[in-house]
Amino acid sequence: MHFARFLLPLAPMLLAACSERPTQQSDEAATSGYVIGLGEIMGLNQMRHAKLWFAGQADNWPLAAYELEELREGFSDAMRYHAHHKSVPRPLTEMIPEYMDVPLANLDRVVASRDKAGFIKAYDALTAGCNGCHEEADFGYNVITRPTAPPYSNQAFEPAGPDGTR
Repeated sequence: MHFARFLLPLAPMLLAACSERPTQQSDEAATSGYVIGLGEIMGLNQMRHAKLWFAGQADNWPLAAYELEELREGFSDAMRYHAHHKSVPRPLTEMIPEYMDVPLANLDRVVASRDKAGFIKAYDALTAGCNGCHEEADFGYNVITRPTAPPYSNQAFEPAGPDGTR
């Protein structure tokens, strides 16, 4: 009984507190959901970069074309979710196209023509673009190179033969 006399005067305040509208910040957090980090996006692109190399080396041009499209999707996500990232001096929406558009277009061309020598040159230009962008973004310590081993042991990079065998 004494407890009820104590709570009764507090009831209106408790009800008002429970019915308050959430702040704008919490509304945005509730509607935006999870946003993938730039490091995760670039880690996926690093894997795609490696798979692109092995697809080209194996003359698996359909896989190379697929990995190029996946790279583009990753760069698009980086620009969409991290247009202005921490201390990066310029927006990624400027930097990524500047460093990636020409190398990706050259790779499209050599993959479509199945030009292995051209592929190697265009791939190295893509890698140089990655490193140039990293330098400008103050991530120069993250140096991308040609891969030396496939990223996955459970994926064949050689194209299937006419009968579907490798």
